[in-house]
Amino acid sequence: MDNANSAFLKDALYTFRGYKLRTEKAFAQLRPEDWFRQIDAEANSIAIIVKHMAGNMRSRWTDFLTSDGEKPNRHRDTEFILDSSTTPEQVQQWWETGWNLVFAAIEPLTAADLDKKIPIRGHEHTVLEAINRQLTHYAEHIGQIIMLAKHFRGAEWKSLSIPKGQSEKGVDALESQRRVERGQ
Repeated sequence: MDNANSAFLKDALYTFRGYKLRTEKAFAQLRPEDWFRQIDAEANSIAIIVKHMAGNMRSRWTDFLTSDGEKPNRHRDTEFILDSSTTPEQVQQWWETGWNLVFAAIEPLTAADLDKKIPIRGHEHTVLEAINRQLTHYAEHIGQIIMLAKHFRGAEWKSLSIPKGQSEKGVDALESQRRVERGQ
């Protein structure tokens, strides 16, 4: 079981790093106003999604093994409100701070840690379940961010994977890149 747990941890870190990198490639294509645009009155902007993710990351990953993943000082509803003076640089700082917490919590974990129990909102989870919960949660929001960035850039968008019509060339290049990233 230790081999499977070790492989899970390695893959979780690889996946989290991939989420972060792909999203930052989308951020790099944004104009300053794109961070705050909404596609309708009920939608979240990229800045709001990042603020929410950062709040979640702070709550879940601070004192990860020793306290409830929903901290009493988290005020989730405020994550969906931006101050009019918020800048893209502030949003990027929230992003970096959140991811630093993720990696600081996961990198030191061992295979044996995955079976430990931790609470999130008073409900017990194994560490493995808690990591999976965040892998899926962040994937949802990263998909939203990338979709919004692509929508805002339109024809100027630079694909983050294989561009349309280039599947034959792109699959081999993408697989080679993944092997290099995994150290294979």
